[in-house]
Amino acid sequence: MFSINAPRIISLFGSTGSIGTSVLDVVRHHSDRLKIKILTAHKNIDVLIAQAREFKPDYICISDETLYAELEQKLDGNNVKILAGAQGLIEAAQIDTDIHIAAIVGFAGLKPMMAGISHCDIMAVANKEPLVAAGPLVKKLAAEHNTKIIPIDSEHNAIFQVFEKQNHAHISKLYITASGGPFRDLTLEQCEHMTPAQALKHPNWSMGSKISIDSATMMNKALEVIEAHELFDMPADKIDVLLHPQSTIHSMVEYDDGSVLAQLGASDMRTPIAYVLGYPHRIATSGQILSFDQAINLNLSPLNLDRFPAIMMAKEAIHSGLYARIAMNAANEVLVEAFLKDKGHISFGRIVPYIKEIMVKQSPVMVQSVDDIVDFDQQIRIQTTEFLSKQNLHNKQAS
Repeated sequence: MFSINAPRIISLFGSTGSIGTSVLDVVRHHSDRLKIKILTAHKNIDVLIAQAREFKPDYICISDETLYAELEQKLDGNNVKILAGAQGLIEAAQIDTDIHIAAIVGFAGLKPMMAGISHCDIMAVANKEPLVAAGPLVKKLAAEHNTKIIPIDSEHNAIFQVFEKQNHAHISKLYITASGGPFRDLTLEQCEHMTPAQALKHPNWSMGSKISIDSATMMNKALEVIEAHELFDMPADKIDVLLHPQSTIHSMVEYDDGSVLAQLGASDMRTPIAYVLGYPHRIATSGQILSFDQAINLNLSPLNLDRFPAIMMAKEAIHSGLYARIAMNAANEVLVEAFLKDKGHISFGRIVPYIKEIMVKQSPVMVQSVDDIVDFDQQIRIQTTEFLSKQNLHNKQAS
C-alpha cells in the first residue's frame, strides 16, 4: 500500500462525466497529495482540454479517434502524450498508477478495466456494468494481481465502509437504499409516457443521463443488487432494497447479533470519492457535509416490488447465471439510449417490460472469457434493436 507521505498517482477513465469531474474536484482540494497521470474521455473535447491544462497529466486519451487531430492541435506545446480510440484506452490502462478510477459509462468500461487491473494497486469502480456482466472474471484477475477493488458507487462504498469481512458468516442482510427517483409516488400507468426531460430530473442527485434514467426505472438498483452480490459474495436473498427518499443513509449491513451498521452522508459523490482516494486513511472531502444543526427525518420502507419489478429481474438473473445478467444489462443500455433519443422509439413505461421480454428469450449460454462476454453482449444488442424495430412497426400498423 502507498506511503501516506508520497503523492498518489491516479488514472481517471471517464474524466468529463459527473463522476470524473467530482474526482477532479477532490484532487484539486488535495493537490499536494493527489496527482493525475492519465485522463480519458469519449468525445467531450473542450472539457478534456481544460482538464489537461489544469491538471497537467502525462497522458490523455480520446476514445472517439476522429477528434485526435483537433485535440493534438489545441494541446500543442502542453507536453502531454495523446492517445486515441479503443486501443488508446487499452494502452492508457496499461500504464502503472496507484489508483485506476473506472468511470467510463456502461459496458464500454469493461475492457479498459480488465486491462488496468494488473497496473494499479486499487481499482476504484464507479460504473456497475462491468461487474454486472463480468464480475467473476474481474474478481479473479484482481486476486491474481493482488489488486484491491473498492467501489465508488455511493451504496456499495457505504457497504464497504461498514462491512466486517471477518464476520462475513454473521451478516444476515445487506440493505441498499433507493430514493425512488423522480416518479417514486406515481403508478406504473402514470409513468407510461413520461418524457426524457421528466425522467432526468432526479430529486436528490446530479448524475449523467444514462444513470438518471436507470434511477427512474429502478434499473439502477437492480444493477446495484447484482454488483453487491459480486463485491461482497452475498446471495441474492440476503440483499434487499429499501425506499429512502432522503438519500442520507446510503446502505446498511445487518449482523445476526441484531446490529445494523449504516453509513450516512450528504447526497454528494465527493464523499465516497474522498474515501477511495484516501484509503485506508481518511481525507477531507471538497463536497457537502451532512449537517445536524436541524432535525433530520430518515424514512425507510420496504420497496413495492410490483411497482418496481426491475429488482426481482436482477435477483432472477443472479440465479440464472452470467448470461442473464449480460442480457439484462445490454438490453437496458440499448433501450435507454432509444428512449433518450426522444423520437418515439420507446415509451418510458416500456423499458423494463421490454428488458424482461429480451431476457425470457435467452437460452443458457456459457460465457467464460471477456471475448465470450463481449460477443454475447453484442448479440443481445442486435436482438434488442431488432425487437424494438418490430415493436415500433407493430404499433404503427395498429394505430
